[in-house]
Amino acid sequence: MMGFIKGAGFLGEQLVKMGILTEEPIKEALSIQKEKKKKGENKKLGQILIELGYCNEKHIGEALARKSGYKFLSMNSTEVDVTYANLITPEIAQKYKVMPTGMKNGKLQVAMLNPNDIIAIDDLKILTGYEIEPIVVPDNELKAVIEQFTNSSRNLESFDEEEQETEEAEHEDLVASADDKPAVLLVNQIINHAVSSGASDIHVEPQEKYLRVRFRIDGVLHEIMQQPLRLHPMVASRIKVMAGMDIAERRVPQDGRISVKSEGNLIDIRVASLPSAYGEKITMRLLNRSSRIITLEQLGFPEFQLKRYREIMRLPYGFILITGPTGSGKSTTLYATLQVLNSVEKNIITLEDPIERRMEGINQIQMNAKAGMTFASGLRSILRSDPDIIMVGEIRDRETAQIAVESALTGHLVLSTLHTNDAPGAVTRLGEMGIEPFLTASSLVGVVAQRLARVLCPKCKIPYTLTRDELMYSVQGFPLEPHEDSITLYKPAGCIACNKTGYKGRTGIFEFLKVTETIQKLILSGASTNEIREAAIKEGMATLRQDGLVKVKNGITSIEEILRVVM
Repeated sequence: MMGFIKGAGFLGEQLVKMGILTEEPIKEALSIQKEKKKKGENKKLGQILIELGYCNEKHIGEALARKSGYKFLSMNSTEVDVTYANLITPEIAQKYKVMPTGMKNGKLQVAMLNPNDIIAIDDLKILTGYEIEPIVVPDNELKAVIEQFTNSSRNLESFDEEEQETEEAEHEDLVASADDKPAVLLVNQIINHAVSSGASDIHVEPQEKYLRVRFRIDGVLHEIMQQPLRLHPMVASRIKVMAGMDIAERRVPQDGRISVKSEGNLIDIRVASLPSAYGEKITMRLLNRSSRIITLEQLGFPEFQLKRYREIMRLPYGFILITGPTGSGKSTTLYATLQVLNSVEKNIITLEDPIERRMEGINQIQMNAKAGMTFASGLRSILRSDPDIIMVGEIRDRETAQIAVESALTGHLVLSTLHTNDAPGAVTRLGEMGIEPFLTASSLVGVVAQRLARVLCPKCKIPYTLTRDELMYSVQGFPLEPHEDSITLYKPAGCIACNKTGYKGRTGIFEFLKVTETIQKLILSGASTNEIREAAIKEGMATLRQDGLVKVKNGITSIEEILRVVM
């Protein structure tokens, strides 16, 4: 019987009683625990069982809950009420490994790592003024929630922040309100939360009856919090002061910039205000200056496409375009390409608006339209600086396109971006901008079209099986092998690790068009986008949809996500 296994304790006995484990895994885990103790490592039995794959955090939590007599909950299905969470400080949460989640029957429910910690319960009772009801939750989920709470509450450290000066006495009340502690704390919390969540944008939006805050995470907007509408003027003024904007002017759009330190990272924030029916909408674009540049291999390029792309980016001259809508990762691909090409032997000059990543060894130039420094004028000037490789942030007009094409024809490798739906569409777009077909055919060497698709959270994705007939009926062109009568795919669920979205991170979906002799002839003859696409597919081009479906088959993302980002 279980009771005869020395050292197994209540946890081992309970896991066997619940039918989760037999005695053999318990004996194995105890043996490993004993060996680790000899080496000075103290590991809990439950942790070892999880690492061996015999059970998961939920099983351990349920067993411990039976021992203590307290309720077991998963943080994935429990919303933490911020009002009650803020009854304690991050220091207390970290010290006792606790997190208040809400109120029930007059008692404060607190998720605890150790629900039998009497000292922690007594201290929480004194600090909050409420009777405490401990709740048992999985260790990893509690740690994730405490980490999020700590990051959200951390103060921001500003540097090189422009001080806003006001000359008129009537503005003093606005400045004072911008320095009010609730506004300062709320703005700090919003920015810290956005950084820890990996958000790219923050939207602070006044509605008719409340203030809404949304984050764009992995390309999709999520509502993060609602606050009383009375806080909006203070929050907006606080952000505008930080960004060096005019807090007295609320009738016209404004732009500003903030530089802060959060979680040890340097964060550049571009701020834009926009007058709306209920007050100023504030949009903040976050750029983590401390994050490393993603490599070409990490982007998600299929191996055969990456091989062909590497061939053209090594050419001594030519025109390479990265295409896609706003927010599809074009700049990231350009930076990854420049990182490969960067060497002492090459003079690389970039024209950017704005400079999103600072790269050592590369001459990066910031555009300034007010001073007359546009892409066209800048490109014309840098040709006199003996460049080998030129990167133009975006082709926006005929003049820039013309100079870029001519630069590629005169011995330079030129990289740039263009807004088109697919790779063959870039040829048509250049024609619409007034570039002659013979210039396009002679200069263009390759076009990459891309999108960003969310990656399924590895901790909570759910497998399901579809038959060949079901799959072919719902998704045309799915890459099934002749012998595959059914296939296992995955769909999102949502857990604390992925902010309950079901997705964590993004990967690229790619389509690479190599301009071969056949494609050149089609461009010269004025062929349509469809004709160029058909010829490229015959020569081995995989479309955006095909690449996306391969990533679905490999369990990286879901069918729904690919259908969302690719037509």
